[in-house]
Amino acid sequence: MSLAAASSSAMLGGSWLRSLSASETATNAKVKRVILLWLHGGPATIDLWDLKKQHENGGPFQEIATRSAGLKISEHFPQLANWAQHCAVVRSMTSREGDHSRAVHLARTGYIPQAGIDFPDLGALVAQEQSLPEATLPGFISIAPPQRPAIASRGFLDTAASPLVVGEMAKSIDDLVVRDLEQRLSSDLSRRVDLLSRMNDQFLQQGDDRQVMEFASATQRALRMMHPDVVAAFDLTNESDSVRDRYGRTIFGQGCLLARRLAERDVPFVEVSLGGWDTHYDNFGRVAGLSSQLDSGFASLIQDLSERGMLDETLILCQGEFGRTPKINPNSGRDHWPKAWAVMMAGGPNCHGQVVGSTCRDGTVVESKPYQVPDLIATVCANMGIDPMKQNDSNVNRPIRIADPTASVIEELVG
Repeated sequence: MSLAAASSSAMLGGSWLRSLSASETATNAKVKRVILLWLHGGPATIDLWDLKKQHENGGPFQEIATRSAGLKISEHFPQLANWAQHCAVVRSMTSREGDHSRAVHLARTGYIPQAGIDFPDLGALVAQEQSLPEATLPGFISIAPPQRPAIASRGFLDTAASPLVVGEMAKSIDDLVVRDLEQRLSSDLSRRVDLLSRMNDQFLQQGDDRQVMEFASATQRALRMMHPDVVAAFDLTNESDSVRDRYGRTIFGQGCLLARRLAERDVPFVEVSLGGWDTHYDNFGRVAGLSSQLDSGFASLIQDLSERGMLDETLILCQGEFGRTPKINPNSGRDHWPKAWAVMMAGGPNCHGQVVGSTCRDGTVVESKPYQVPDLIATVCANMGIDPMKQNDSNVNRPIRIADPTASVIEELVG
């Protein structure tokens, strides 16, 4: 697996969460890490988590029962159905952003694009709040993200919140491997690092310089990444063939397996991307194939975390930037539809097979409990003990809250 570090590279209006201080939120928190399964392109959630079999908009897919009474999902998720008692579906997500670029920005930051402001991803925000300074692994690791548009950004946060971007599949990890590591670290490399450290110290004695300090910090993190124990975390050959087969021998399936290995090492935020969901044509054939990949990777991730006693401490969020039109177009496809879509979640202390909200009979609009992306961001923060009202200094010299102050949490998904 090729690795590259991307180095310098509504929320809570009158809700009860506004009254919580950061310390109170942290005390109540149980979630230690988040795994985001990012479905790039805008998945047809009407064919995944909110089927409409009694209407012509429903398409050919059948519903199947799950281990949770009242929760039915697509027939293409037979493995996930066996773990639905650990899941929750929010069927009432809504947005005004139907353009990919703007919708991706909103989904990942909780804010609509604004000229000049470099908003950070949720992963970067979590990394900044939850990472330990002495941690050997970065707090935000992005596995196989799409090349265009580029996503996974620290925004205006410090470089310590930058994502480590992991390339496709796990064939090698040459970017991390240092030949004859112990000898190099004890001789030539050690001298070079010492020289660089002394030069930085001399420079900083002349006055604080944020860029130099961040570069020095990044250097130390890079050196920690060279440790054999860290390199081993990315080596999927340490897993049995049966486990790797269960996850699926795809980029996404192996990415989910890697996400589990990183979760075991307490990385606060890991994301795994599965692209191809922009199904303007042949929606049903393409969604069936993608659903099969998602089913094996997602279900195996839940299974392994459950068996290791980690599921209640891990929140898995499965989403894209919007949904797709209930009405099927002449190319057997579905187009962009931000008005009504769904998000699947698993793990954490509050996902127990429930369904939150609903859409109308034809799937075109939200019928009950409408929620927007900032509400989802606030809910993740509440589960992790992060104060969503905390302000960070931005690149435009004004403080910006982690969560948009107009949002409210999804009450069914917070303790």
